[in-house]
Amino acid sequence: MARCIENNTIEIIPYECPPLENITCLNGKKPVLVYDENYCCQHYVCDCVCEGWGDPHYITFDGLFYSYQGNCTYTLMEEISPKHNLKMYIDNVICDPNEDVSCPRSIIVSYESEVITLKNHNLIGAAQLEALKDGVSLKLPYSEHGIKILTSGITMVFEIPRLEVVVTFGVTGFSVTLPFKYFGKNTQGHCGTCTNNQADDCMLPGGMLVESCAIMADYWPAKHIYQPNCYTPSVLPTNTPLPPPTQVPCRPDSICDLLKSSIFDACHPFVQPDKFYEGCVFDSCHVLNPTVECTSLQAYAAACAQAGVCLHWRNHTQLCTSDCPSDKVYKPCGPAEQPTCEDNPNESILNFTTEGCFCPDGLMLFNKESSICVDKCGCLDSEGIPREFNEIFEQNCQNCICEESTKAVTCKPKVCPAPPVQNCTGPGFILVNQTNPSDPCCFAYVCQCNSNNCPVINMNCPIGYVPVVNVPEGECCPEHTCEPKRVCVHKNVEYQPGASVPVIACQDCTCTREVDSNNGLFKISCEFQQCDENCEMGYEYVETESDECCGKCVQTQCVLNINGTKQLLMEGETWSPPENKCEHFTCVKNGETFMTTSSSILCPPFQQNNCQPGTIQTAANGCCQICVEKEKACKIGSMRIHILHKGCRSTREVDMPYCEGSCNTYTKYSEKASTMQQSCSCCQESRSSNRTVDLKCLNGDMVPYTYVHVEECSCAKTACTHPAGRLTRKRRSFTLV
Repeated sequence: MARCIENNTIEIIPYECPPLENITCLNGKKPVLVYDENYCCQHYVCDCVCEGWGDPHYITFDGLFYSYQGNCTYTLMEEISPKHNLKMYIDNVICDPNEDVSCPRSIIVSYESEVITLKNHNLIGAAQLEALKDGVSLKLPYSEHGIKILTSGITMVFEIPRLEVVVTFGVTGFSVTLPFKYFGKNTQGHCGTCTNNQADDCMLPGGMLVESCAIMADYWPAKHIYQPNCYTPSVLPTNTPLPPPTQVPCRPDSICDLLKSSIFDACHPFVQPDKFYEGCVFDSCHVLNPTVECTSLQAYAAACAQAGVCLHWRNHTQLCTSDCPSDKVYKPCGPAEQPTCEDNPNESILNFTTEGCFCPDGLMLFNKESSICVDKCGCLDSEGIPREFNEIFEQNCQNCICEESTKAVTCKPKVCPAPPVQNCTGPGFILVNQTNPSDPCCFAYVCQCNSNNCPVINMNCPIGYVPVVNVPEGECCPEHTCEPKRVCVHKNVEYQPGASVPVIACQDCTCTREVDSNNGLFKISCEFQQCDENCEMGYEYVETESDECCGKCVQTQCVLNINGTKQLLMEGETWSPPENKCEHFTCVKNGETFMTTSSSILCPPFQQNNCQPGTIQTAANGCCQICVEKEKACKIGSMRIHILHKGCRSTREVDMPYCEGSCNTYTKYSEKASTMQQSCSCCQESRSSNRTVDLKCLNGDMVPYTYVHVEECSCAKTACTHPAGRLTRKRRSFTLV
């Protein structure tokens, strides 16, 4: 050491460094050697590493474990005495709508004048990572203003090389690594105090210590971020003991026990799994989505990787698989800053291990901005395809070369040979300039068909034919042909198969499906008509003298249909049904048509009780009943008269009986005799006697006179001497149709 005495005199005093004392880091990390403030002697210190994962669980800089489910943006780490102007915030949000648990959505890093947000858009499951500056997405990798941001696809790595600060954020949660030599004993917030003393980790703003960091965390909402729904407790906490943590997972299919299995056995001597197991059990009991358990395994594997133990654990569970693009491979331990063709050996790179998607072995990234893996370094063309030095290739109709001197691609337009001239002579063909199919960068003259240049063709076809247009192979213009339809044709009329065709009189002709080899149409088949000579009742088949092929049925009789029974009547014939003689049917002829008329006899009222016994009978018309009425029958009438004879007169009235009344007299037509038949009877005396009476004459003489005295009357047949008159009974007539 040098010491100033006086008069500009400097005394050199030998300084003996104290012996190195080994220390134990409570966060489980290895101690590191650093120089004292005089940069003379070295001593061991513990660098500060804070980790968080799940919903969420924290391990402070000094290795103290706690869980906290706040739903705000909190101070993760800040300097007690600002030296490097570094602050970090964590944004926790509710990640399960069914449970009151939160997950870290983003970490905000404020350094000097730069504010960078590392954000995960998918809280549970495959990561969707993004880095933002002033709300604008950054293209990674990013390196400006003393900050570097890298990504492996699964994890983002934020580095401040000058301060050796490393922050990771992704599906594994987050980690903050601070060197003790810059930040020792000068931090506060959710990550603790970085003193290698767990007793002072749970410190409130202002320096007060509490026993529980989960209670302490409520007092650290970010002051510089507007959060109207986040409040700092107004009362200082009391030392209330927390409930003991759950010891076993709540789900039978939990993967938490893998942390204590042989899969992670190689890491157990370097990183104790107890705190990660406790966080996994908590998630198993408080979050419905089972994939949240993966974050505890991921966080433990990441801690093991920083301790130098690389574990291939994802292939032991289907719940925590990780997918990579087809041109990348998954590695549990890869360099956060992947090697590229543009690496400068004189530049320092981040010596940090992370899991993610990397180039396969033997390949490297073409450059930091490209995600393309190459086996040889050279140039990157305009489409992002890697090219070797001095490689000559064609792209976008340009001849290009990868220049080794400039490590860039230079191109010149491609020179095409003169295209050969084509001779287009066929109808419809025209000469056009188009892209050469064998070389799309050049053009060629080809003969191309243009149907608009084809001559007009006649599309008319005869009856029974349809026009058909086809283009022969190798030709441009269509050819027109007439093909027969599937029809018959007769006198320019088309007939479908099975249809009747009027070809020859007295023959039945039909369109068949047999093809005529001469014209391709269907043939017409004809056969002579068969005359039907069977006529209906009342008709007779009669040959005609006209040109008709067959005779016809001519009506010759009337056909009367009564109750399903047919009766034939000749012209003028009258017929009555046996069961009804009161109805008469007569056949009459009207022109060439025979028709039946009907008439009915209306009988006068008939009272049987007014008939003399034994006199009831059917009238001559066969319809009505008649009898000898009691009052009008043949009987003896009585009258008293003076008999006059030759001027002489009886002196007194004489009883003079007489016969009067009606008898059965009729006239009717006899079919057998073919004439009218009469039957006459007369009411006359059947028994009589002679009686004598005295007559007084004018001269006074008395003269005896004998007369016939009728004693009994009856009807007796007599000759009909006068022709019978017409019947007087009314008839009603109608014509049968």
